[in-house]
Amino acid sequence: MTNKNNKYQHMKILGIGSRIAHPEYGKGVITNVSSTEYWVTFIESGLETIALDDSFEIIEAAENEVDTVSFSEVETTLRNLLKKWSDVSEIVPIGDKWKGGKLILEPGQPGLASKEIPIDTFFHKIVMVRDRLRVMEQKVNSSNLEEIEKIELQQYITRIYGSLTSFNILFKSPTNHFVGEKSK
Repeated sequence: MTNKNNKYQHMKILGIGSRIAHPEYGKGVITNVSSTEYWVTFIESGLETIALDDSFEIIEAAENEVDTVSFSEVETTLRNLLKKWSDVSEIVPIGDKWKGGKLILEPGQPGLASKEIPIDTFFHKIVMVRDRLRVMEQKVNSSNLEEIEKIELQQYITRIYGSLTSFNILFKSPTNHFVGEKSK
C-alpha cells in the first residue's frame, strides 16, 4: 500500500519511540520491537502487535533505538541459562495445604523423643536436592565422558528422581515434580 509520497513504504526497522499512524488502529508509539513485529501502544485501542511489514504511516522515526530482542526475551534466556548452569535454586512454591505445617518423626523405640521439623524447611531441602541433581545432569551431559558412561550416569540420575517422586505431594505445581523412569 504505497502512495506518491511513500508514506506507507518503510524498509528499515523503526526504533522504540517511533510514532506511527496505522490505517486500522490510528496513531501510536512503538514500545517494543521483536524480530517479527512491533509492539505499539495506540491512543484509542491500547497495546497491539503489528507485523514489521504491515502498512502504516511513519509520523516520526526514532533512530538507533532498535532492539531486535526484547527485554522479556533477554530476561527469559538469562533465567534459563542460570537455572541450567548454576547452583542457584529457583523459587518453588510449596502446596498451600502444607504451608506452616510440620514434619513429625516418631522413633520406633519407646522412651525416645520425637523430632519436629517445619515442613517449609524440609521442602526447601528437597528442592535443593532436585536442583543439584539437575546441575549434575547438565555437567554429565557436557562432560568429556564416553557416551556409554554418560548414559549410565543419566540412568542413575533418573532412578534418583524416581526415588524422590514420593515428595511430589509437597509441590504446588506439577511442573516442579520429580519424574523418574516412565513405565512402558
